[in-house]
Amino acid sequence: MVIVGVIKREFLRHGGVLKTAGLNKLGLSSRQIKKLVDDGVITRIKRGFYELTDNVSQEEAVIARLFPQAIIFLESALLYYGYTDRIPRAWQIAVYRHSKTTQFNIKYPLIEPYFLEPKFMEIGVDIIEVAGVAVKVFDRDRTICDVLRYENKLEKEIFNNALQRYIKDRRKNIRRLFEYAEIFNITNKVQTYIGVRL
Repeated sequence: MVIVGVIKREFLRHGGVLKTAGLNKLGLSSRQIKKLVDDGVITRIKRGFYELTDNVSQEEAVIARLFPQAIIFLESALLYYGYTDRIPRAWQIAVYRHSKTTQFNIKYPLIEPYFLEPKFMEIGVDIIEVAGVAVKVFDRDRTICDVLRYENKLEKEIFNNALQRYIKDRRKNIRRLFEYAEIFNITNKVQTYIGVRL
């Protein structure tokens, strides 16, 4: 059987998550994979996906490996930009509207998918690197548009904090914010909440 050290290195090379096919490439049979799970070396995250049991992977990297099309969204994006101090109870991710919903029923990491129209999935996407894995996150200006669009889903304190911190952020791009606002048809809302405070 493949040495555990080799397996661990392969997991780390892939952001802490490997598919069954990746384990098979290492020469492991399904029986050997099951033994690694039974021995507590690896843990099954969902069908066909595993992570090292003793390696605490950064959850964003795990999400990106499990759902490459997903984009860190709303409160999770606010946390990334420092626009909130509140850690969401689950990772909020934007996914394509027609995605199969059952694929998101996983125990770890906890995720809360938002199903968006494809035309809205392409707007304002940034790529960050976490543990060697490319993770998609909506940029700060798009995130503020999402805050305004989903105002009724956010606690008032989170909503107000996000707007105040965005206004103070030197890296904000007001021109881009208004471009996005036009696409989402929330120009008046952006003007009311942000334009008047600038």
